[in-house]
Amino acid sequence: ALGGTGDGAGDAAPAFPQLRSLNLSANRLRELGPGLARAAPQLQELLLSGNRLRALPGGLLPPAGLPAPFPLLSRLDAADNEVAELGADIAALPALKSLDVANNQLRELPAALADCPRLKEANFRGNQLRDKRLEKMVNGCQTKAILEYLRAGGRGKGKVESAREDVRKKKREKQQKKDSGDGELDEVEEASKLLVKVLHVSENPAPLVVKVSPGVKDVRAFIVCCVLKGVNLKPGNALKRFLTMQTKLHEDICEKRTVATIATHDLQLVKAPLTYDVQPPDELKIVPLGRKEIKAKELLRQLQLEAEEQRKQKKRQNVSGLHRYLQLLDGKDNYPCLVDAEGAVISFPPITNSEKTKIRKETRDLFLEVTSDTSLQICKDVMDTLILKIAELNRSALENREGSGSDVELDALCAPGNMNLPLVVEQVRVVDTDGNLKVLYPSKTDLATVSSLLTVIR
Repeated sequence: ALGGTGDGAGDAAPAFPQLRSLNLSANRLRELGPGLARAAPQLQELLLSGNRLRALPGGLLPPAGLPAPFPLLSRLDAADNEVAELGADIAALPALKSLDVANNQLRELPAALADCPRLKEANFRGNQLRDKRLEKMVNGCQTKAILEYLRAGGRGKGKVESAREDVRKKKREKQQKKDSGDGELDEVEEASKLLVKVLHVSENPAPLVVKVSPGVKDVRAFIVCCVLKGVNLKPGNALKRFLTMQTKLHEDICEKRTVATIATHDLQLVKAPLTYDVQPPDELKIVPLGRKEIKAKELLRQLQLEAEEQRKQKKRQNVSGLHRYLQLLDGKDNYPCLVDAEGAVISFPPITNSEKTKIRKETRDLFLEVTSDTSLQICKDVMDTLILKIAELNRSALENREGSGSDVELDALCAPGNMNLPLVVEQVRVVDTDGNLKVLYPSKTDLATVSSLLTVIR
């Protein structure tokens, strides 16, 4: 034991008033006492991995009613112990940002974890949880999703499900308006909607096809694609807003890329036909955005080193950019990739796209791709939202002109008759190696989740 039992009076001066970090890893500790909280009240980092602890926080916390212990403790690492109980009193650590209890004997996670006000990173992998859905989320490192799930008592809806419910609610409200005689108002709303026209495969002289290899089933099984034509990224900061929108979707509906990943390409630079395949990490080569050609294994190694350097410079646990998604490929023997007709990898989900098909201000036509290891429906819902957001940005660019009033082409596009020209969505077929259809997007039932804001001409 460490820290003793004590009486919790707290009258004596702290033994280590300036101690910020304490590493007790790789000992044989079975329990900790509340004396540590009095001895080191300014502790910010407590490392306990590789011991024999059976409960957490356990005896670390003094009895209820006494002053809150460890007001500054932001990192608690107790991986590789024998912890069978993670107590609800973990929420009594107000500054906790990072919690690691990987490779223990936990069977359940307390709902109180959702009450930790600053918890951003949590590692629960290597525990045999009873709730198999939760275990799958844990293995995907979906910290935010895990906390939402626990907050809802294990019956929580993800953002995609919540979005569907919002759409259903709007539909009900719209129907109520019609029933109450507000038809004229509905016509005005309908006229102001964004327009998207679907070009069916049967009408397209050269439809794009994506062939799926069997190996993706065990790595990242689901993919949905389409072509979007008529996008205008030239005016002002339209391209920057487009990229920012994609980042926000990755953070929100894609739940930090853990449920789905978006990739956008310049269609003119895409050499069809395409193959969605898997390759070993030491064989997969890509020219990542803003980098030189590199093998996937080496790219992840470089990104890991950059992440560590970021942590040192910023003196915090969180990192930015691609570095946040490295753990999503942990334990994978093969990595997913989208390969063009020339054998070049143009997409390496969930990490990066290729410089080869990078979108520029001059890009007018897009190839859109959404992948997931969760479900096909999530891919479709994310694609629906992506098309809606691009349509909104397109209209905004035309209406505001964003500082490009002298652009003759833009003036023509902004003429009154052209302000509501539809974007054209071309269907893309995803087939197996024998040519059998796996998914066609958009189908007759797709784009329904955004129908309250989008008029689809089929």
